[in-house]
Amino acid sequence: MSKTQRPPSGRTNLASCIVATVFLIFVVIVILIVYYTVFKPKDPKIAVSAVQLPSFSVSNGTVNFTFSQYVSVRNPNRAVFSHYDSFLELLYSGRQVGFMFIPAGKIDAGQTQYMAATFSVQSFPLSTPAAASTGPTFTDGNGFRVAPTMEIESRMEMAGRVRVLHFFTHHAEAKAGCKVAIAVSDGSVLGCNFWRSKKKKNPPTMLHRSGLL
Repeated sequence: MSKTQRPPSGRTNLASCIVATVFLIFVVIVILIVYYTVFKPKDPKIAVSAVQLPSFSVSNGTVNFTFSQYVSVRNPNRAVFSHYDSFLELLYSGRQVGFMFIPAGKIDAGQTQYMAATFSVQSFPLSTPAAASTGPTFTDGNGFRVAPTMEIESRMEMAGRVRVLHFFTHHAEAKAGCKVAIAVSDGSVLGCNFWRSKKKKNPPTMLHRSGLL
């Protein structure tokens, strides 16, 4: 007669569950370590290379010009950075005088993309100090020209996301710009004060297989 097999005991089932749980915890810990050491997502780096005014004119206290800005955007991540909802705006005396959307696109891992934006700015009135000083220029005691100036500020904001390990998606965002001093007499760029900032990082979120990107 053949012996009947005993059904597995409760202790065996409990041991199997414990082993499986420990293994899953170990896998999760390894994934988190790799994520935060090797694939930790970072915000892009925006650097303004140059600012130019190809055309510039002043008439009856109003000014209009063409604005050109050249920037480089570096993706420091080990994954593709997909950007969208990005724009460049131009401010004068705290008021927006120019705006341009940046088309959506992608920057490969570890690569730098160079961008150029050129657009015409509609005529707008100069502030009182600048409008009042559009007359002849003078020289100081050392013989240097002292010309009336105006200041504009460009702000570029780039938003997007980085998908890491095919499961995690990270929202990345960076801002950069410059304050530009312009000679009202001829529209020459006298100087630029560049700045760059980043937003606080958001925790990564799990991306379902059916999700985009």
